[in-house]
Amino acid sequence: QVQLVESGGGLVQEGGSLRLACAASGRTFSSHAMGWFRQAPGKARELVVGISASGRTTYYADSVKGRFTISRDNAKNTVYLQMNSLKPEDTAVYYCNAARSTAQLKTLQPDEYDYWGQGTQVTVSS
Repeated sequence: QVQLVESGGGLVQEGGSLRLACAASGRTFSSHAMGWFRQAPGKARELVVGISASGRTTYYADSVKGRFTISRDNAKNTVYLQMNSLKPEDTAVYYCNAARSTAQLKTLQPDEYDYWGQGTQVTVSS
């Protein structure tokens, strides 16, 4: 079973930056699309960004376009999320997960994933 370990969260002021990392176990990492999700208190978990297995295709939610950048290192089984110009509304627990394609990342419901990691808390103060 795949294991996902998110890290890099923290407390940052509005306008600041953070870089999140998600280390995934398993030999199939390089054949899966990866996505970063977030869940704010009282809100549903939502897909924020996604990247195809090859890294050539990416997806960004409108709320983060131009501020967030997803990347991956298949040799290290790790996907990254660079977050710049952070806003208080970016405050949430951030999770990563895998799917067969970026299209599937956008269509699967959170409860359709077999596994979720612990996530990493991002708090942006105003």
